[in-house]
Amino acid sequence: MMRLKFLIFSAAALLTALGVMAQSPAPIVVPAATDPIPAPENAQKDADDAAITAAIALLQELKAQNDQTIKKQQAALEALDQLQKDADQIRIFSKRG
Repeated sequence: MMRLKFLIFSAAALLTALGVMAQSPAPIVVPAATDPIPAPENAQKDADDAAITAAIALLQELKAQNDQTIKKQQAALEALDQLQKDADQIRIFSKRG
């Protein structure tokens, strides 16, 4: 009797194990190949790109203005140097006189 129960239990365990192995594995879900960035983020990226482009244009304009200012300052400095030389010449000639 004990032997019969063991045999039935073993057969049931074997059938259960075979049944589990015979089942198909869980399906693998592969996402569709789409644009990795959703549309709202693309719009935000476009807005950011436009803002960056505008900032670059502004910086280039400021650089051009700074270059003009530097040229004016250089010209003023050269004029002051020339005035200093002329003043030194006048002092030299006035001492001789």
